[in-house]
Amino acid sequence: MKKLVLPLSLMVPILIFSQHRKKDTATTKVTDIEEVVFQKKTTGKTNDLTNIKISAKEAKAVASINGGIEGLLKTLPSVNSNTELSSQYMVRGGNYDENLIYINDIEIYRPFLIRNSQQEGMSIINPDMVSSVNFSAGGFEAKYGDKMSSALNIYYREPEKFELSGEASLIGGKLSTGFASKDKKLTALFSGRYRNTNLILKTLNEKTDFNPTYWDFQSYINYHVNDKFSMSFIGYFSKNDYEMIPKQKTVDFGSQLQPIKVYIGYAGQENDQYKNMMGTFSLNYKPSDQWKFTLDSFAYQNREKEYYTIESGFQVQTFDPKTKEPMASFDTGSQIEHARNDLFVRTYGTQFRAKFSPNVNTDFEVGFKYEKENLKDLTNEWKVVDSTGYSLPRPIPDPRTGNTGDLKLFYYIAGNNNIEPTRLSAYAQYSQKFYWGASKVFVNAGVRVSNWSFNKETIVSPRVQFAIKPDWDTDMLFKLSGGIYYQAPFYKEIKDLDGSFNSDIKSQRSIQVILANDYEFQMYDRPFKLTTELYYKKMDNLIPYYMDNVRIRYSGKNNATGYAYGVDARLFGEFVPGVDSWLSASYARVYENIDGRGDIPRPTDQRFRFAMFYQDYMPSFPSMRVNLTLVYAMGLPNGAPVFTDPYQYQKTLTSYKRVDIGLSKVFIDPRDKKKRSGFWGNFQELTLGVQVFNAFNIDNAVANQWVSDYTSTRIYPVPVYLTGRFFNVKLEFKL
Repeated sequence: MKKLVLPLSLMVPILIFSQHRKKDTATTKVTDIEEVVFQKKTTGKTNDLTNIKISAKEAKAVASINGGIEGLLKTLPSVNSNTELSSQYMVRGGNYDENLIYINDIEIYRPFLIRNSQQEGMSIINPDMVSSVNFSAGGFEAKYGDKMSSALNIYYREPEKFELSGEASLIGGKLSTGFASKDKKLTALFSGRYRNTNLILKTLNEKTDFNPTYWDFQSYINYHVNDKFSMSFIGYFSKNDYEMIPKQKTVDFGSQLQPIKVYIGYAGQENDQYKNMMGTFSLNYKPSDQWKFTLDSFAYQNREKEYYTIESGFQVQTFDPKTKEPMASFDTGSQIEHARNDLFVRTYGTQFRAKFSPNVNTDFEVGFKYEKENLKDLTNEWKVVDSTGYSLPRPIPDPRTGNTGDLKLFYYIAGNNNIEPTRLSAYAQYSQKFYWGASKVFVNAGVRVSNWSFNKETIVSPRVQFAIKPDWDTDMLFKLSGGIYYQAPFYKEIKDLDGSFNSDIKSQRSIQVILANDYEFQMYDRPFKLTTELYYKKMDNLIPYYMDNVRIRYSGKNNATGYAYGVDARLFGEFVPGVDSWLSASYARVYENIDGRGDIPRPTDQRFRFAMFYQDYMPSFPSMRVNLTLVYAMGLPNGAPVFTDPYQYQKTLTSYKRVDIGLSKVFIDPRDKKKRSGFWGNFQELTLGVQVFNAFNIDNAVANQWVSDYTSTRIYPVPVYLTGRFFNVKLEFKL
C-alpha cells in the first residue's frame, strides 16, 4: 500500500489523497483507486462541506458564564447573541428557534417557556463528554432536519480506561467518571453538574432576591458485541428551578440631549420549574466496510411551569439637558403581570439510517424517522397597564374629561390545548469525490421529505453542495451550497396570540445560496486559514414574531416574506505557536415585509459584528495560560411590544460589547511525563484558574421594557441591562 499525504491545516476541511493498490494474485494486475477526502480522517462523522470543526478542549477552556460549546460558537462570524446569560444563539438573521441541535445524530429540544435569559440553566451539551463538534451555519446536507438557520451535531466519546474528573467554582461544579472493560467491549461515561448563578445575578443594577438552581445528570454507555455489532444508550435528566422576588431598580437611559431616569418598585414574585428527560437506545451494525446500519429508539419529555404575579409602579423623570436639574414630571403608572402557564411535551419514536460505500470515493445514505408527539398546553396569562388613573388601552381619547373608562386588560392569553400528532420524515443523499482534470471535486446532493399530521402538510427539501480545489500553487478551496430549507412548525409556531393552536399554520421557507472560499497559507512558519462566505436567503410564508429578551412569541399567521444577505470572514491559526486562535467579522442584514406594507428589519437584524477567541501562554512559564473572548455587535432592533404594530416600533438597542478573560495555572499537565509520588501521583491534571466576566464592566442591554406616560402619547423603551463584572475562581482536576 502506497500513501501520499499533503500537509495542510489541521482544523479545516482538507484534502488527503491516498493511493490504494489491490493486486489480483491470479493475474498480478494492479488496480489504482485514488481517494479524495475533504474532512479529517479522525472524525469520519460527516461529509458536509459547510461544516466547521469545534475543539472540545477549547470549549472547556473558554471563559464564559454558560461555558461549553455555545460559548465558543458565539465567537464565530455567522453566530450572534446579545446576552451572556443564555446558551441560545442566532445564525445569519434567524432567531433562537431556527437551529438544529443533535447529540449522536439524535435531535434534542430546549425548554419552550423560558422568556428571560436569567431563567436559563445549563446547556444540555456537557463539554466533559464531547469528542467532536460539527457546526454548519447554513446550506447543510439533507440528513439534517427541517430548520432554516443552522445545524449543530455533537458526538459523545467513549473512555479508554478508568477516569475521574471534576470542577468546582463559585457558580457551581461538576463531576464526571468513566471506565472501560479490559477487552474494551463495555464502556461507560457518567457526568453530573450543578450551577447556581445567584452571585452573578447580584451584579445586575437592581435590588432583587434570586435563587436560581440548575442541575443535571447524563450517561453514555456502549457495548461492543463484536467487531460488526454494537449498542449504546444515552440518558439525560435535568431540573431547573428559578425563584425571583424583585424589589426595586433605577434605570438611566435616553441621550445627552434628553437624559431620562425611571424609578420602578415591585411587589410579588416569580417561580418557574423546568424538568427535561431524554433517553436514546441505538443499535449499530456494520457487516462490511461497504455497509453500515443504525437503528435508534428515542424518547424525550419536558415538563415546564411558569408561575408569576408581579406588580410594578414606575415614575419617569426627565432632566434639563443644560443644568441637569430634574424637571416637573407627571409620567407615572403601574402594571400587573400574571401567568399560570403549564406545558407538557413528550416525543418518542424511532429512526433508521443506512450507508453504502461501494468505494472510498462514493457514499449513498438513506434514513427514515417516525416520531409521535404529545403536547399539553395550559395558558393563563394577562397584563394590566395603568397610568394616572386609567387603564390602557382606554376607550376614550382624553382621560381628563373625568371619565376614565372601563378597566381593560392590556392583553389576555388563554389556552387549553392537547394534541397528539405524528411526524414522518425521510432523506436520501449521494456523495461523490473525483478528479476534474487536475482539480479535485466533491459533490453532495440529497433530498428530504417530511409530513406532519397536525397541519397535514408535506414538505420537500432538495439540497446540494459542490466544492472544487484547483491545481494551483496557492492552497484554495471553493465551495457552493444551497437548497430549499423549511422551518417545520412545532409548539411555538402553532400557538396563536390568543393562546389556541392553529392547525392552518404552514412551514416557513428559505431558499439559500452560500458561496465560500478557504485559503490556507503559512505565516511566521505557522499554519493559517482564511475563510470567507457570501450568502443570500429568500424567505416566504414567514410568521412574524415579537422578541422579548430570549422569548419568541409568534403572531400565528404566515403573512410575511423576507430576505437576508451577508458576508462572513474568519482568520484561524496559531497566532501563538502551539495553540489555536481566531478573528471573526461579519456584516449581515435581514428584512421582512408583513402584509405587503414594506420592508422593515426583523428583530434579529445583526448588521456588523466582530469577535475574537485568543489563547496565549508565557514562553518561560508555559503552565501560565490565558484565553480571551471579545465580542462587539451592533444593537438588535428590539422589535415591538406584544400586540402592537411592529411598523410603529423600531427601537434599536445599544451595541453589545463584552470581554471575558480566563487566567489559569496548570500544576499538573497530562503531557508532562514526570512521575509524582504520594497523593499528587494520583492526578493526571490539576489546574487553578480565575475568570473575569465582563472585564470592563460594560452595561449591555438585552431588551427594552416599555412604559407609557400619563397621556399615553409616548411609550418609553427602558433598557433591561445584563450582568456586570464578576470574578470567578475555578479548580479543575482529573485522576
